[in-house]
Amino acid sequence: MLIVDDAVVVRKTLSDAISRDAGLEVAGTACNGRLALAKFPLLKPDIVLLDIEMPEMDGLETVRQLRKIDRRVPIIMFSTLTEHGAAATLEALALGATDYVTKPSNADLAGTLETVSRDLIPRIRALCHLPELNTGVTVASRPTAPLVRPLRKLLLSAPMQVVAIGVSTGGPDALARVLPMLPADLPVPVLIAQHMPPIFTTMLAARLSTKSSLKVRECQSGEPLAPGCAYIAPGDFHMIVSREGGATCLRTHQGPKENFCRPSVDVLFRSVAQVYGGRTLALVLTGMGQDGLKGCELLGSLGARIVVQDEATSVVWGMPGLVARSGLADKIVPLDQIGSEIVRATTPQAAAKN
Repeated sequence: MLIVDDAVVVRKTLSDAISRDAGLEVAGTACNGRLALAKFPLLKPDIVLLDIEMPEMDGLETVRQLRKIDRRVPIIMFSTLTEHGAAATLEALALGATDYVTKPSNADLAGTLETVSRDLIPRIRALCHLPELNTGVTVASRPTAPLVRPLRKLLLSAPMQVVAIGVSTGGPDALARVLPMLPADLPVPVLIAQHMPPIFTTMLAARLSTKSSLKVRECQSGEPLAPGCAYIAPGDFHMIVSREGGATCLRTHQGPKENFCRPSVDVLFRSVAQVYGGRTLALVLTGMGQDGLKGCELLGSLGARIVVQDEATSVVWGMPGLVARSGLADKIVPLDQIGSEIVRATTPQAAAKN
């Protein structure tokens, strides 16, 4: 891999921490984007770790130039947990970066090491298609099952009343492609659990809103659900659906993390199952890990419809792949067909034809 950061201490800390993993090797480092572009064809790295703020050539311009050279090499942005850092990171993802991790301050050496072990190394392994470490349940350990469930007649002709989406690695780009496909008069609400920290989810919602006919916003605890609206769980909060006095509204809380995540897809899916049951369309899009699996098991037992993104169009086929290999998916479709699946499942006339 190639590490690109203007801080010597960060380059050394990252190199030392990554080198402790026997499956990973640092091929080289660079202190700015211009040097990184010069070294890239010589080193041919399998992955690039890229800072945003650098002299001579910053991370955004480096992403632009790297994508002209190589459209497929994974690029992980190393960004600060600030409004400026979030905006720059989302711009980098739109330009073709693959994923990101938030960066502790340069003075916080212990924090940097913790971030690398907790957040960065699993992403590197997933994007380089290396086996996951210390994840408990893995795809290989689960019993062999059909990738798609046998066709079920129950509720197939009834329109769904809610759309629930779980997504992680590669999610901002996936959502930016799916939500603009949906009409402003979509007759149901769309609920989204995207693994992201605070600030990032606020800016993601604002960015998606400018691209979509749907109203897209970060969830505010207590607000009622409305059709034609997409609600994104706020960073570091679980989002749940609650039936209160005949009305359906959203609540947020900071209960324990599930699958190391908050917001968690499983938490959202469980609450949706309690309120909507089998009249739910659950979608599991690109992402690493297994968040959403237990929620899909519950929703599937109630007759809900479950659709997952296919491997070819997923940045990481962890979350959707595990649901598919567990035999829980009704359909496995490429990203560019997710929008039409939502419309078909939620529109009465289309659902009847389907």
